[in-house]
Amino acid sequence: QRYCQDVYRGQLASVHSAARNQELQKLARTYHIIISPWIGAVTSRRAGQWESYWEDSSSWNYANWAPTHPFHIVTTCTTLSVRDGLWRSRFCFQLRPFICQY
Repeated sequence: QRYCQDVYRGQLASVHSAARNQELQKLARTYHIIISPWIGAVTSRRAGQWESYWEDSSSWNYANWAPTHPFHIVTTCTTLSVRDGLWRSRFCFQLRPFICQY
C-alpha cells in the first residue's frame, strides 16, 4: 500500500463487483503475471471480531474469497488469483506484484 501511495500516488485496488474483479484478473494476465498480485483487502481483528476491509476505506460490499479464506489467525493481506479470480489470504510481508488504482 505504501509503495502504491509513495511511488504511484494511488492505492491498492479495491473490488466492488464481479465485473471489476474479472477486469483486474484480465489486466494482470495481460502483464503475464504468474504470481497472484496484491489487492487492497486486509483481514484483521478489530474490537474482538475478525473483519475484512479495504485499505482505501471504501465500503465492503463485495467479496470473492476462495474456500477456507480469509484466514482468521493473524492479520493478512489479500491476493487476486490470475488463474481463477478468487481471493486468498497471504502474509503481508511477501513480495508480490500489485494492482494500484488512481
